[in-house]
Amino acid sequence: MGLMLAERWKRFREGRRRRRGLGWTLLRVARLPAALGLATLGFWSCTMRMPGRSHEGPLPPLTDAERGTAARLRGHVEDLAGPGEHNVDHLDALRRSEEGLTKKLESLGYAVERQELSAGGAKVANLVVERRGASPDLVLVGAHYDSAHGAPGADDNASGVAAMLEIARALSGASLRHTLRFVAFVNEEPPWFQNEGMGSREHARRCRARGERIRAMISLETMGYYRDDAGTQKYPPPMSAFYPSRGNFIGFVGDVGSRDLVRRVVGAFRRRASFPSEGAALPAFIPGVGWSDQWSFWQEGFPGIMVTDTAPFRYPYYHTLADTPDKLDYERLARVTVALTQVIQEIADDP
Repeated sequence: MGLMLAERWKRFREGRRRRRGLGWTLLRVARLPAALGLATLGFWSCTMRMPGRSHEGPLPPLTDAERGTAARLRGHVEDLAGPGEHNVDHLDALRRSEEGLTKKLESLGYAVERQELSAGGAKVANLVVERRGASPDLVLVGAHYDSAHGAPGADDNASGVAAMLEIARALSGASLRHTLRFVAFVNEEPPWFQNEGMGSREHARRCRARGERIRAMISLETMGYYRDDAGTQKYPPPMSAFYPSRGNFIGFVGDVGSRDLVRRVVGAFRRRASFPSEGAALPAFIPGVGWSDQWSFWQEGFPGIMVTDTAPFRYPYYHTLADTPDKLDYERLARVTVALTQVIQEIADDP
């Protein structure tokens, strides 16, 4: 009897352990969706939650300032992209682009510095101008003026250069706390992209070597294409779960280290612009996050963001012969440019 009772007790305990183990397993499985939900919420809060609210609904009528800006933006894009491809493989065209941009910047009252560099045996140059502030700290606004192989480069990136020129025009006489620097970068496109000979890489290295203090680097990249239809906006996984399917917004993108700057710029833009906007500070390995000149400044430890229409995630003519000036929406680009001018002025006046 004693042995039988002992055996029964042993079996009871083993059964209870099995039931307990199964219960804990079921409990863990039941908790998994909640844990994933919390992780997703934490990721969104840290990287994608932005201050303010994106504009919804119809856009307000254009102001007179925006109409004038739209006309000048179109002219800049046609001057840069109208003649066709311009890069190191089309060196004469690239140099004509450089000369044309130099004249435009000089006509706005800026003294243009050529930061010369070698690429594929050719001498090319970044174009650098400044509006000096009371502080030597820098707010740097840049856009690359070369085009991809086989592309005239109207959206990529004459649109960004045009916006930079109009911001430089508007702020040419501003009294600012910090120094405002505009740079037209050469050689952003392959084969120079993220390699030796990339214009912004050379400039960022020079900034670091000189001990310059860059408070914000703002890269203007592929900014002129907008669509209101559902399904016109794509994303790298898993971003489509968090952002709209209509390609009618301007995007502000930075790496995780530039999160404060992304939030600062998005918040300021939303206070000023009745225009859809989205922002994110994401790991740099996500496709698209580092696809412009801000990447070069991250390598030197400077905060940087990209202002963009998201390029190949929206624009069907990206890096093709069809990237021509007639594809762009200059009125919407003007709305963005005018509001962004005010944002940059605010940042350049920050204490």
